[in-house]
Amino acid sequence: MPPLVQAQGLVKRFGALVANDAVDLSVAAGEVHALLGENGAGKSTLVKMLYGLLQPDAGRILWRGEPVALPSPRAARALGIGMVFQHFSLFEAMTLAENVALALDGAEPLPRIAERLAETSRAYGLPLDPRREVWQLSVGERQRIEIVRCLMGDPRLLILDEPTSVLTPQEAEGLFATLARLRAEGRAVLYISHKLEEVRRVCEAATVLRRGAVVARCDPRAESAASLARMMVGTEVVAVRHDAAEPGGPVRLSVRGLSLPPAEPHGVALRDVSLDLHAGEVLGIAGVAGNGQDELFAALSGERPAKRAEIILLDAVTIGLEGINARRRRGAAFVPEERLGHAAAPRLTLTENAIVSGHAANGFVARGLLDRAKARGWVEAVTRAFDVRKGTPDPEARTLSGGNLQKFVVGREILRAPALLVVAQPTWGVDAGAARLIRQALVDLAKGGGAVLAISQDLDELLEIADRIAVMFHGGLSAPLPVRGLTRERLGLLMGGSGFVEAA
Repeated sequence: MPPLVQAQGLVKRFGALVANDAVDLSVAAGEVHALLGENGAGKSTLVKMLYGLLQPDAGRILWRGEPVALPSPRAARALGIGMVFQHFSLFEAMTLAENVALALDGAEPLPRIAERLAETSRAYGLPLDPRREVWQLSVGERQRIEIVRCLMGDPRLLILDEPTSVLTPQEAEGLFATLARLRAEGRAVLYISHKLEEVRRVCEAATVLRRGAVVARCDPRAESAASLARMMVGTEVVAVRHDAAEPGGPVRLSVRGLSLPPAEPHGVALRDVSLDLHAGEVLGIAGVAGNGQDELFAALSGERPAKRAEIILLDAVTIGLEGINARRRRGAAFVPEERLGHAAAPRLTLTENAIVSGHAANGFVARGLLDRAKARGWVEAVTRAFDVRKGTPDPEARTLSGGNLQKFVVGREILRAPALLVVAQPTWGVDAGAARLIRQALVDLAKGGGAVLAISQDLDELLEIADRIAVMFHGGLSAPLPVRGLTRERLGLLMGGSGFVEAA
C-alpha cells in the first residue's frame, strides 16, 4: 500500500526567502507522525500547502500514491485532509452546533448537525453539548470542539498544530486516548508540537525540518528529548541552570485583596487575589487559560487600575492606581501573552516598537527630544544578547518568526534589569533552543536580585524555572506551593478546581 500522503520535493519561496527547500514527507495510514523544527523552520508553510492554503512553487503532493492539486482548504477537506489550528476560530456568542454549521461544507439542517456533533463527540471520548454557547466553555472544551468539528468531515489525515498547549495534564490524557482511537481506525495524524516528551509518547515517526529543509527522520520513541532537540537546533540544548531561591528576600511585589469586575461581558472577575513575590524568586502562576490570567496581568501592569492604591505595592510603594508608564519608571517590566498586537505593533519597526514600550524608562527621550540612535543601539543590544534573527537591520515586527519576535519582546524588558518582571506565556509556541534561552534569562534575572512573576500554561516550564507555583481558577489564586516535591498531577487537579483553596 502506498503512503496515505506524500510530499515530494516541495518548494515554497516568499521573495528571496526559501521557506521550504525540496521537502519530502511521507505519512502512512494509521500513523501518528511528528513534524518537528525550530520556529521559522518551515513547518507551518509545509502544512499550509498540504491543507490547500498555499500553493507550492515546485514539487508535488501525492494522495494514496496519485498526484493531486489542492487549490483550497475546501479541496483538501473533500480529499480527506482536516486541520486543527493552534489558535481557536470560534464565535463566542454562538452555540457549538452553530459554530460547526459555519465550518462544514454543504447545506445540512442545524438539528442534524447538532445530532451528529453529539454522536461524534461521544464516539471519540470528547463529550460536548451542542446547545451550549462557546463563551461558557473551558479552554479544554474549546479544543474539543475544534477537533470534533474537524472529525465530522471524516478526514483520513488530521493535522494538529500544538494541540496540548492549552490543556491540563488530565485533558491532555484525554486527547492522547482520542489519538489512539484515530490510529486504530486507520486515520493518520500529522502532529506538530514543541513538547518533545509528548512527541516521544504519542508519535511513532518524525520528520525534522531546519531552515526549510529536512535534516532528519526518526522514530521518536527510540530518541531522547535531548536528541530530538539537537536534531531541531543543530547543537546541544543544555538544561536550564536553576538553584532554588534563598528564602527571606525582601518583598518586591505585594498584592492584597485584588478584586476587579470583568472588563468585557464574557470576561473573568478577579476574586480577592493576594500574593507576595520576593527578590531573587520566580513565582509561577499556573492555570487553564480563561481563569483570570489575562485580567491579573492587566491589573499588575497598570492597564487596569486597582480599586485602591494600597492593593498593589512595588518595593513597599503603593502603585495600585498608577498606569503602566509610571510602574515602568519604578522598575517594573511587562511582557504580555500576545506578542504581535499587544507586545509589538505589527507594522512598526523593532526600533519604533522599542520606543513605544521603552520611552518612559529607557532614556530614549531627553528634554523632550527623541534619541533614535540610542533606541537603535538598544535594539542591536537585544538582538545580540537574545540571538534575534532578522533579515534586515530594522525590520517590521510582523516579518519576524514567532520565536524571534518572542525573544525580542522578552529581551528588551530583561535587558533593562528590572526590579520586577511580569511575563505571560514566556515561551508559548517557541522552539527548544529559544525556550531554553528565554527561561535561563528569567532565572538569571531573579538570581541577580530581580523578582519574576511568570504566568504560563506549560507546567513543565513552571516546574523548571519557578521556586513556588500558585494556581488560578475562576478568578481566584491558590496559596503558592514550593516546587520541590510538586507534581504535574497535583497541579493539574488544582487547575481543574479539585482541592482548590484560595490564598488567605
